[in-house]
Amino acid sequence: MVVSEALRYLGAANDAGTLRPQVEQMMGSIPETPRWTYRVFDLTFQNDTPSLSGFILPGNTAKKMLSGCEKAVLLACTMGLSFDARLRALQARNMAAALILNACGSALVEQGCDEAEHEIAVRFPNLYLTDRFSPGYGDLPLSAQKDLCALLDTPRRLGITLTDSMLMNPSKSVTAIIGLSCAPQMACIRGCGYCSMKETCALRKGGKHCGL
Repeated sequence: MVVSEALRYLGAANDAGTLRPQVEQMMGSIPETPRWTYRVFDLTFQNDTPSLSGFILPGNTAKKMLSGCEKAVLLACTMGLSFDARLRALQARNMAAALILNACGSALVEQGCDEAEHEIAVRFPNLYLTDRFSPGYGDLPLSAQKDLCALLDTPRRLGITLTDSMLMNPSKSVTAIIGLSCAPQMACIRGCGYCSMKETCALRKGGKHCGL
């Protein structure tokens, strides 16, 4: 499954050809595994705006996703600094191979998020999880990264820090919010229309999409 995800990031999900063996070989050479941390918070609403321990989540995306939820989870996952270092080294030697390694890293960190979700679901068997969503997605501002990372203490726990533009270092890192509800939540914000990359996405320019 993770190989297929890497191929999707490379834009070759439906026509992998000889690329699949290269991705499989690259995936097998990666020593790092994703690491994650998360915290569960009671969820309150201030004029329909969700709040987690004083962390306000503005906009319609968070309101829609967390409507009806009693708790919410803040999650961070990363491949770590060593992966970034190997990626930079490979970019200097072999850009084609670096593109494959980059896609593998993206697929692996998403797999880590999936594993974290499973861990949360096991911990709360009587609650339903919403889709996860992240700062910068929909109308949740990227600036929300700052409070999210502070609440998770990501610099100490995972080595994740933020640049002045709120991008994460290491680059193969993901933060997300997941609602927990007593009833199934059907709200879904997946698709190009909700993505912060929709104006610059290379896949969209080529008439394709990432499948999310």
